[in-house]
Amino acid sequence: MTGKAECVFCGIAAGKIPCTRVYEDDRVLAFMDIGPISDGHTLVIPKAHYERLDQCPAEVLAETAAVIGRLAGPVAEAVGADGYNVLCNNGSAAGQVVEHVHFHIIPRKAGDGVFNRWPAFQYPQGKAEAIAEKIKEKLKS
Repeated sequence: MTGKAECVFCGIAAGKIPCTRVYEDDRVLAFMDIGPISDGHTLVIPKAHYERLDQCPAEVLAETAAVIGRLAGPVAEAVGADGYNVLCNNGSAAGQVVEHVHFHIIPRKAGDGVFNRWPAFQYPQGKAEAIAEKIKEKLKS
């Protein structure tokens, strides 16, 4: 786990690293992404340091989700978007660059070319059920 002192988002939350703030309360911060993929691309983070979604306590996730729900519409409306994606990358294999749980609100316009291909496939017979059983077993432990 990245130490809090080394985490850029912890530095932003503490006010040590500048950002363009959109929303802030005692536990959640939203700010403009410095490497946006669309106008209005906003990040929402819990101020406390948790590396991945599954490590974040339920109450912190609930507070963060409430802020995402409150901000998503206004973010999209501010840039005249037709819709938006909410994205959370967990682990480097999933594209997480900053090891502090964060959510992207990405405003979208029809035909913008962002996420224009979803690499869906079909499970072979029985594979979905086998994976579902493994997940259920992990939930018990």
